[in-house]
Amino acid sequence: MQTKQYSVKVFEVEITDVDEFIAFFDKNYIFFTNHLISISGIFNEKIENYLKEKNLKYIVDVILPRGKKQQLEMPQEEKPKELPKEKKEEPKEINEVKDNLRVIDTLVRSGQELKIKGDLLLLNRVNSGGSINIDGNLIITQIVEGDIRCNGNFMMLKASPKANIVFHEVEVDNSYLQERLNRVELKNNEITITPVLKETNWG
Repeated sequence: MQTKQYSVKVFEVEITDVDEFIAFFDKNYIFFTNHLISISGIFNEKIENYLKEKNLKYIVDVILPRGKKQQLEMPQEEKPKELPKEKKEEPKEINEVKDNLRVIDTLVRSGQELKIKGDLLLLNRVNSGGSINIDGNLIITQIVEGDIRCNGNFMMLKASPKANIVFHEVEVDNSYLQERLNRVELKNNEITITPVLKETNWG
């Protein structure tokens, strides 16, 4: 017997309106070419023909297993010794422009996770292993190497190949976000990526 194990990117969608589903995928299907689409809710011949026409891989009404995150612990003797003078620096808020906007000027380190309800302006970088989960708009002035999940109207950032960027549950291809600051936004149910031609000096 021969077996193979794959890591698969899955996009789950519950269809309640056929036309809305097709309109969204028609504008954004390029982001899903390397995904397996798991569909629940309405599924008819019109949707089936559309997915086949776009050559998208899909499954219908399948309950997928949910993996649990595991934290690996180093053996006791291999744990690095902490220097007494070192302190873990928490993200520092330097200003609040208005009630729903936070401004942070320290980097997001590996292992740190920021959960933000409003908008965020980060005047630093996101290291690999660091993550931001935000409901509002997001602007990051330096390179992103960690994980970003944003559900706001827009985000502005520059990402490295190591980053994992998810905007409204859609994984954004890093090749669109490298080398320069880009604005990612949702307009008329379509995700658009626009380079910021003249980068702002954030002081």
